[in-house]
Amino acid sequence: MVDFRGKYEHTIDDRGRVSLPARYRNEFAEKIILLMSEDGCIEVYTEAGFNEVASHTAVKPPTTREGRRARRGFYSDSYDTELDRQGRILIPPLLRQQAAVDGGVVIAGRKECLEIWNPRRLEQVLQAARAASSAEQAPED
Repeated sequence: MVDFRGKYEHTIDDRGRVSLPARYRNEFAEKIILLMSEDGCIEVYTEAGFNEVASHTAVKPPTTREGRRARRGFYSDSYDTELDRQGRILIPPLLRQQAAVDGGVVIAGRKECLEIWNPRRLEQVLQAARAASSAEQAPED
């Protein structure tokens, strides 16, 4: 399994399609699963990567309320898609709306998946992460 890394600037067209970075298209040749992230981006998984993440969601059995809730939240926010001949994927309107992506986007690697971000939202998330990291490393008085 490949580690996804880097940041790539792309554009969502008027039909809701966006090109995946060329270097990773072969990884997504079979099946692609999109998932709305709690962080405000759209996660792009290979089938194997999605199944790995899903296995952590299905810890509680579906016969329990917690198990059903976890599965419901996870699977209802996921969508199957595929690459077209130009290496683009179609992002459903609901995901585009929830992630606030329209026009220019940043596709960022996160080891196990790619993430599609509104550029301003990603910058805010990265700044918060840098600030938290700096605070943790600051010497105590």
